[in-house]
Amino acid sequence: MRKFSASCIAAVLLLQAPSGMAQTAIDAASRARLIDNLVRELNAYYVFPEVAGKLEDALRARQKRGDYDRAADAQGLAVLLTSELQAVSGYLHLNVRYSDTPAPPRLTGPRPAPTAEDEARFRARAKSMNYGLGTVEKLPGNIGYLETQGFGPVKYVDKALSAAMTQLADSDALIIDMRGNGGGSPDSIAFLSSYLFDKRTHLNNLYWREGERTEEFWTTEDVPGKKYGQQKPVYVLTGPRTFSGAEEFSYNLQQLKRATLIGETTRGGANPGGMRQLTPHFSVFVPSGRAINPISKTNWEGTGVTPDVKVAAADALVSAQKMALAKLAADERDPQKAQLLRARLAELSK
Repeated sequence: MRKFSASCIAAVLLLQAPSGMAQTAIDAASRARLIDNLVRELNAYYVFPEVAGKLEDALRARQKRGDYDRAADAQGLAVLLTSELQAVSGYLHLNVRYSDTPAPPRLTGPRPAPTAEDEARFRARAKSMNYGLGTVEKLPGNIGYLETQGFGPVKYVDKALSAAMTQLADSDALIIDMRGNGGGSPDSIAFLSSYLFDKRTHLNNLYWREGERTEEFWTTEDVPGKKYGQQKPVYVLTGPRTFSGAEEFSYNLQQLKRATLIGETTRGGANPGGMRQLTPHFSVFVPSGRAINPISKTNWEGTGVTPDVKVAAADALVSAQKMALAKLAADERDPQKAQLLRARLAELSK
C-alpha cells in the first residue's frame, strides 16, 4: 500500500474525524505505556535509525525528569511530544496526534481492500474538495493559471486534473500555483507532471526503510486529454505553506529545469511515511521513507525549496505574469500581438 506524508493525508481525502479538544486527563501508567510504544515504533520504522536512537534518548531523559507528568491533559501531551520530536529530529512530518474517539483494534495481516461504501465516501470527499484544485483560468496574454490545493489519490482526481490541463493546453505560458498546497500522493504528482513533458522523464525516488526498497516515479507519455507539452514556459508559485508533495512537484521541475520557481522558500518536509497507532487514542506519523532526487541525489528536508526568483508569496502571481508576458512579447513575431503583450505588461507594472 502506498504511504503518504502527514499533510498529504489531509489532501489525500481520507476521512478521519478531527481530534477533539476536550480536556481529557491521562494517568501515569497510560503516559508510560504511550512513551514505550512511541519509542518502539520510532526504532522499528523511522527512516534514519540513528535519529530514532537520539529521539529515544531525548524522550527517556524528559520522562525521567518528569516533564511529561506536567502535561495538562492528553491533547497537551500530544503537543508536547510533537514539539520534542520535531526539535530533536528537525523533521516537520513527525508528529503525535490525540483523538477523543478511540481507534478500532489494530488488524493483523494485510489491510482489507476498501469496501464499496468506503470508495463512495472517498470519492464524495474528493468532490467536496474540488479534487484538490482551485481556480483554473486563462489570464490576459493567453497565460494559463492552475491553482492547486492538494494531491489526492490519482484514481479519485485524475479526471479533474486531466480536464484542467486540457483546458490550459493551448496556453502560451502556464502558471501553476503551489502556494496553498500541503502535499499528497506521489502518483498524482507524476500524473500532473506528465502534461508538462513530451517524453518519459524520471521525476523522483522514494527510499523506504521497511524492505530496504526504492520506488521510482516517472512521467508517462500517454495521458488522457491534451498535453501542454515541454516547449512552452512554466512558472511555479511557492510560499511558506507549500509543503511535502507540493514541494516535491516544485523541486522536481526545478531540478529538471522545466519550470521557473517564483515566491518564497517552502516549508521543508521531504520524508514521507504513515500513521502508526500507539494506543486507542494516540497515534504518531513516522517518516519511514526518504525522497532522493535523481539529479541532486538529495531533497529539501529541513531547508525547503528555494525559488529561482525570490519575491513575497503574495506578489508571486503578478511577478510570474510579468515574466511570462515579457518572454512572450520578446519571442512574438507578430508586431501587433507583441504590442498587446507589452501593453498588458505595462498595466501590471503600474
